[in-house]
Amino acid sequence: MNHIIQYKANRLFLVLGGFFIANAIIAEFIGVKIFSLEASGGFDPLGLMILGYELNLDLTAGVLLWPVVFIMTDVINEYFGAKGVRFLSQGAVVLILYAFLMVFLSIALVPASWWPGSRAGNGGPEDMQIAFQAIFGQGLWIIVGSLTAFLVGQIVDVIVFQRIKRATGESRIWMRATGSTLVSQLIDSFVVLYIAFGLGADWTFDRIIAVGTVNYIYKFTVAILLTPLLYWMHHIIDNYLGKKLADELKHTALLPAKESSSKEGE
Repeated sequence: MNHIIQYKANRLFLVLGGFFIANAIIAEFIGVKIFSLEASGGFDPLGLMILGYELNLDLTAGVLLWPVVFIMTDVINEYFGAKGVRFLSQGAVVLILYAFLMVFLSIALVPASWWPGSRAGNGGPEDMQIAFQAIFGQGLWIIVGSLTAFLVGQIVDVIVFQRIKRATGESRIWMRATGSTLVSQLIDSFVVLYIAFGLGADWTFDRIIAVGTVNYIYKFTVAILLTPLLYWMHHIIDNYLGKKLADELKHTALLPAKESSSKEGE
């Protein structure tokens, strides 16, 4: 273990990967809450008309973390390439499925006789078992939709990021990071709605487009606002690794998969 973590690159990958996976899992579970962005910020409702629907910024709480996940994707892509992102994305999906399996098993457990009503009369729910199931027991289509959108979004993010970086070189971090995030979030916003609510809840195509557009407006705005954070993270990581190691990782990250694997084995 000491041999693994004594190298700065390994420690960086563990920290970034841990934060990436933790955010992905947390976003899945808090996503059951729908909140009003305008009311939370003390603003009037947006009242945006799209395809006959009057829509406000009523969003799932998961959107608080998904932009961070995609920013983390770009940082990992910068230093560890497509292989690193693919490894962590696949690992995140496996762990999210494992987390849902454990949740469903816990829902199936017969509650103690006193527990369902333990919060009744104290401002809590009348039945804790029903509340627990309602909060954590997400529908199958929502799980499939969010995981599919996550994987597709990650793949698109990596491809766009790598192509922009090869075209622009080390400069213009904002272009490759923001550009890849905007494209991947566009796809993510509509894939999850189509699977979760188009297939799973009979939403019309117009409604999917309308709601997806509002979600994307939020994600688009957040991605732009987080650009300074991206530069700050690059600055911190470059200082931690040192210029030589940072440049070496960035160069290796751009190599094709086979060439990168042979270089790592040297």
